[in-house]
Amino acid sequence: MSSALARYETFLINNVSTISSLESTLRSVTWLLPGRFKDAELASEALSSSLNVLSLYHDTLLTKAIENTPKYKPLLPPTLHTRYTRAWADNHTRYRWAARVLELVRFVELLVEMGLRRKVSSKNRWRGIVVLEAIKAILKFTLLRITGRPLLSPPIPERDIDPATLPPPSTTSSPTLAPSSLAPSPPTTPDHLRNNHTPLPPHPLLTSPPATKQTSPIEDFLLSKALTTSSVKSPTSLIKPLATPKEWLSESIHILRPLIYVSLLSSERHSNRPLVVSLALELLSRNLRRIPTNSSSLERSEYARRDRDLLWYLVRGSIWETWTRPKLEAFVDSTSNIPVIGLLGAFLRDWMPLIDEYYYYTSS
Repeated sequence: MSSALARYETFLINNVSTISSLESTLRSVTWLLPGRFKDAELASEALSSSLNVLSLYHDTLLTKAIENTPKYKPLLPPTLHTRYTRAWADNHTRYRWAARVLELVRFVELLVEMGLRRKVSSKNRWRGIVVLEAIKAILKFTLLRITGRPLLSPPIPERDIDPATLPPPSTTSSPTLAPSSLAPSPPTTPDHLRNNHTPLPPHPLLTSPPATKQTSPIEDFLLSKALTTSSVKSPTSLIKPLATPKEWLSESIHILRPLIYVSLLSSERHSNRPLVVSLALELLSRNLRRIPTNSSSLERSEYARRDRDLLWYLVRGSIWETWTRPKLEAFVDSTSNIPVIGLLGAFLRDWMPLIDEYYYYTSS
């Protein structure tokens, strides 16, 4: 088993660019499957969940490979999100595992809901969703207790590795498992097949100018000094700890809001109360949270993401049923015979029933 994993890891490192392109292509396919055949949404989500889990594993292997490659130099410095989450994951084992389990739950939650919808009653299905949200809330509170800071989404480093900048494939062993055998040297050309004629010098008009490998000393100096406030901070200092009870309350409400919403929704699916309570908790958490300073760009970007998530309420509850869905249906009907735009309408028509049937399609 270990030798098979070692061969797979070596294959991944040597073909990372091809594998990344394949992952991207398959993810695009998952958006087109729903509505194409029976249980197409289940096949689409199974493929999407598998890709996400596999990508998480690939990211772990690539990170280890880069750490074992001293000559690797990225074209761009890591993002603030990557610096922050990687610092916590590298220095705290509990954070690393809690964050990974939280991401795994997010990857498979919709697939689990689809399976529950097909195998158990509606009541037990909603109980399963409540259990999933309770697990996520426990994991989030674990991360909150470890860091004492507002949570980021996702809590693990995102892939910021450009396959083109990776060093050429090495003939050494796998970065994490037992060494593999050395690759054979390329065969040499026999003497009687070699071209012994002296080649003509290339014409200057047919050759590209030589690349300049040296840059201006002034440019090198300015690039080395072009630092921001966030660049000189330690990674864990990019977000300030929560200091007051008001700030802790805001973050706790943000974590508990999905669990409260699902608990109410499981017993009052045809009532406006779950939607109103959830939206009120969102606004209360937003009002209680602190205002980040200008230098806290990572925290400001996280709060901006949470504000954008408020748009999901357009496809929830009575807002979806009485306002958003009628407008989308009118758009689909009016564009059904228009070239190109009609394709967008058909795409929306295939996805709209899924919003009615599954909770996790519109969760944030």
